[in-house]
Amino acid sequence: MRSAFAEFRQLIGNDPMEVILPVGIFAATFLACWVARRLFMRALKAWTARTHSSTGTVLYEALRGPTLIWALILAVHLAFQGSDLPVKFTHPVSSTLLALWIVSLTLMSMRVVGNMVRFYGTQIPGALPVTTLTQNLAQISVVILGVLILLNHFSVSITPILTALGVGGLAVALALQDTLSNLFGGFYVAVAGQVRLGDYVKLNTGEEGYVTDIGWRCTTFRALAHNLIIVPNAKLAQAIVTNYYLPDKRISANFSVTVGYDADPDAVAAVLAEVLQQAAGEVPGMLAEPAPAVAFDPGFGEVGMGFTATFHVAEFANQFPVRNELRKRVLRRLRAEGIGIPYPSRTVYLRGGGWTVGGADAPLTKDL
Repeated sequence: MRSAFAEFRQLIGNDPMEVILPVGIFAATFLACWVARRLFMRALKAWTARTHSSTGTVLYEALRGPTLIWALILAVHLAFQGSDLPVKFTHPVSSTLLALWIVSLTLMSMRVVGNMVRFYGTQIPGALPVTTLTQNLAQISVVILGVLILLNHFSVSITPILTALGVGGLAVALALQDTLSNLFGGFYVAVAGQVRLGDYVKLNTGEEGYVTDIGWRCTTFRALAHNLIIVPNAKLAQAIVTNYYLPDKRISANFSVTVGYDADPDAVAAVLAEVLQQAAGEVPGMLAEPAPAVAFDPGFGEVGMGFTATFHVAEFANQFPVRNELRKRVLRRLRAEGIGIPYPSRTVYLRGGGWTVGGADAPLTKDL
């Protein structure tokens, strides 16, 4: 190494143009690339701002850093190629620059692929749902391809590496059983399509919420209270899941109404049906089709007659504000129609010379 460096200094000392010419080529090339990069990035940014294109945003963010590195690599390469230095000096530099270019291109492609999956993954029919897991898988695929190209550039045989990975993979799999089970559990959940991003699901263990992300280790739910619930993928793959968004978001809900026995059941049912039909076109989230229905169920109760009002909402979370509004409308309408809602009452008998209460309106009497 020292002898090569001494020979390099001797060449420079004998002919200074061996340095001046490459430096000039480097400066001119880098300046031209820098100007071209600046104009291109400015035009790309203006086009993105004008069209609001996600592709432009992805490319701008991905190319902003690597293009400067590529300009530097090209300038150094042309500077060495334009010199009269021996091949033993220029070849290692060219090989190193090519390796650096492969690494930078791999990193840029990894970033572009991750962003493209996030922006356009949902628009491809039959594609996996866009989650952290799918983005990581796409980026890892790009990295593996880049590593293989880099190894091929240095003439490194990958067969021994694959053999070593196959032997060592068994030990790693045994040591990371929980991690791998979560990884494959998340992959299964993402591929099956039965739990998707944005779905409202409930597990048999009680956890429920909107699916916000499926990662390599766990799946994240956002509950209606806006707190996060983190479930390991292996547990989710084994759980009994109720998906309120499949086969569609529409669900049915109901509430009970109790009236006194002195009311006409047909009239009560008609009043409730009228209230529900009118509300179907006014209350946000409530659907007019399928039409709401009223049933004389549970029927004869301890204190009055029970009716069940059934309605449909656009999605799971709509049932709570819709049910609240319907109950208020029903109460106001029953009061306007003179239909009473009974209070719970009990008849208490005191034996053995005590007082007797015959009912809510009965006078107190004493056994003689």
